[in-house]
Amino acid sequence: MSSPTSLNPRLSRRQLLARGAAGLGALALNPLGGGRAAADDGPPPGRALDHPAKATSVIFLYMDGGVSQVDSFDPKPLLEQEHGKPFRMKMEPTQFNNNGNVLASPWAFKRYGQSGIPVSALFPRIGECVDDLAVVRSMTSNFSEHTNANYFLHSGSGLQGRPSMGAWTTYGLGSRCRDLPGFVVLNGGLIPPGGIDCFNSGFLPASFQGSLFRPGREPVANISPHESAAEQQRQLALMRQLDSQLLVRSGPQDALQSAMANYDMAYAMQSSVPKLMDISDESPATRALYGLDEKFPHTRTYGLQCLLARRLVERGVRFIELTCPNVGNGADRWDQHGNLKQGHADNARAVDQPIAALLSDLKARGLLASTLVVFSGEFGRTPFAQGSDGRDHNPFGFTVWLAGGGTKGGTIYGETDEYGYKAVDKKCQLHDLHATMLHLLGVDHKRLTFRYGGRDMRLTDVHGELIEGILA
Repeated sequence: MSSPTSLNPRLSRRQLLARGAAGLGALALNPLGGGRAAADDGPPPGRALDHPAKATSVIFLYMDGGVSQVDSFDPKPLLEQEHGKPFRMKMEPTQFNNNGNVLASPWAFKRYGQSGIPVSALFPRIGECVDDLAVVRSMTSNFSEHTNANYFLHSGSGLQGRPSMGAWTTYGLGSRCRDLPGFVVLNGGLIPPGGIDCFNSGFLPASFQGSLFRPGREPVANISPHESAAEQQRQLALMRQLDSQLLVRSGPQDALQSAMANYDMAYAMQSSVPKLMDISDESPATRALYGLDEKFPHTRTYGLQCLLARRLVERGVRFIELTCPNVGNGADRWDQHGNLKQGHADNARAVDQPIAALLSDLKARGLLASTLVVFSGEFGRTPFAQGSDGRDHNPFGFTVWLAGGGTKGGTIYGETDEYGYKAVDKKCQLHDLHATMLHLLGVDHKRLTFRYGGRDMRLTDVHGELIEGILA
């Protein structure tokens, strides 16, 4: 599945239209030319799925800061037995090197569902959905600092400026929606360390970068039109005419072609985004399910994000990422270097009910089978204390989970050591997660490439193996 700009000598559809004699063939791609265009179920012209897809959309639940695996989905009784004692394994260098003794989890674990997978008291609602989860306990990262680890999680590289997995997904598969972006980031209030480059298109065409939707009544700046529809169409027609004439003279230009596409998308979004955000058609039961009536404001914030994620999937958006709300009270994301109990409890209170609602709602509507839901932070936390009541960064073994979209629910894959410090069985790396996500979307990660800097680049670089044990 190589790019038309790399291994395929044929012109792409957009390039061919842009080089048309009158230069106005690009109007055929314009939603104004015939109303809302039909959604595509397959990859864009010139590409084909490498194998049948199990998933058509991804919802990425990004747990900014790093959830502690030993306090959530990977119970370790030895921590309780040796609480307060010196840690007996060799300690790797940590972010702050203020390492204390073994720290037991403040939360009890309970087995849920027919699978009996244990989940801590932090996530009682998610625990009720455990038979739909494929829990990977042996994930690792190459980085222990937030910014580089965030780039690595999002783009497969610890360097700034590489395309994110959302950009790679829409580049490889195209969009299933013509009046909303194919890659949407729902900002709950916290942008990750590393900034919006985590959602970048990198060296891919600029039209594949993530579109950031802010919280509040106006998620996109200037979404309300200031001119009449007729005046806007006249302005867009003139811009398309001038831009197309320039393309005829100069040949393909990513910046200009992406700007042309974005003008048309912006116009379409003036109608589609207000309809997306208007949840008056949702029942009181659905609103309550997602926690929109809860007293804790951050549950309401994240609940709305999860509800919007479901609505975006229904509209055919390909890749949706959710960022965390700012719960305050000294809880800096999931990054509890101190005050672990309060910080993790507040963060979990914000997301537990909404995530469980999302899973159950997708399932009830018949959408979970075709929607891949991924829960992950950039790394985990240490099983020993930082100071006396916190945990430092731990990239050596942590937990992520996947649900729907062709995954095997009620599954535990991999294992960490008896402290929950390092992966010791079926060790995975984030490249494997990316490869598996693309596989479920019908894409061979080794074939999705883009020619840049003299080589065929890909999301997984020269790495990545499928996590076969979680595939249905």
